[in-house]
Amino acid sequence: MGDRPEELRALLDSVAAQEGERIEVVVVGNGAALPGLPPGVRSVELPENLGIPGGRNVGIETFGPGGGEVDMLLFLDDDGLLPDKNTAQLVRAAFADDPKLGIVSFRIADPETGTTQRRHVPRLRASDPMRSSRVTTFLGGANAVRTQVFQQVGGLPDDFFYAHEETDLAWRALDAGWSIDYRADMLLYHPATPPSRHAVYHRMVARNRVWLARRNLPLPLIPVYLLVWVLLTLARRPSGSALKAWFGGFAEGWRTPSGPRRPMRWRTVWRLTRLGRPPVI
Repeated sequence: MGDRPEELRALLDSVAAQEGERIEVVVVGNGAALPGLPPGVRSVELPENLGIPGGRNVGIETFGPGGGEVDMLLFLDDDGLLPDKNTAQLVRAAFADDPKLGIVSFRIADPETGTTQRRHVPRLRASDPMRSSRVTTFLGGANAVRTQVFQQVGGLPDDFFYAHEETDLAWRALDAGWSIDYRADMLLYHPATPPSRHAVYHRMVARNRVWLARRNLPLPLIPVYLLVWVLLTLARRPSGSALKAWFGGFAEGWRTPSGPRRPMRWRTVWRLTRLGRPPVI
């Protein structure tokens, strides 16, 4: 968004310091002018903010259709930092060792405290962020994706703008037979922040939750999934204004087009269940 030039430069320096083959980099200015960038870094300045998935999709296509000019793509938030110089080598080794591994989700830790927020561990049993495991979704600002995944199942859902776009891609990838790993040894430093800092958080979280279900779940699971999330939202006791925005987004998710519907197979439902997160929560 162009408002963190110092953090962006530190991130780019940490990418350039990675051991092994040189990493090709593109920075997308999502409706914002870009600061000066190091030599060799590609850049795209978009005239308007396309949202998180839209901006990332532009970055993917910078490396050819579906990112086909490269084998894998790292997505890193501009206020993140790779503290270890061997992270890229770990990513390369992970994909080389497992041909069906499609996505890797990094561990995110606050640079001051070293703590990992529970919401940054992409599984239900999130109490131990140091445990790596197979998972059913991933973190949007700290991950690596095999470009074959994009070429097979498509990119991130542009219309989501913000929230749940990773899970939409993850479900499509899992349904196509790919695996997703959470790797505690692949670390990104990122300041601990609440997701609700975004003004549109409650509305888009609810709207996109409905879209996610409508696009990807078998019909019998849609009402179950959404009822569970209504109950969880109420149990968290949000403020009156937050709850109003949430239910407004929930209604919007039903009123508006959700995009192409490609319901996952029942064997994918069972696979998600065996991985510890059935697609009803």
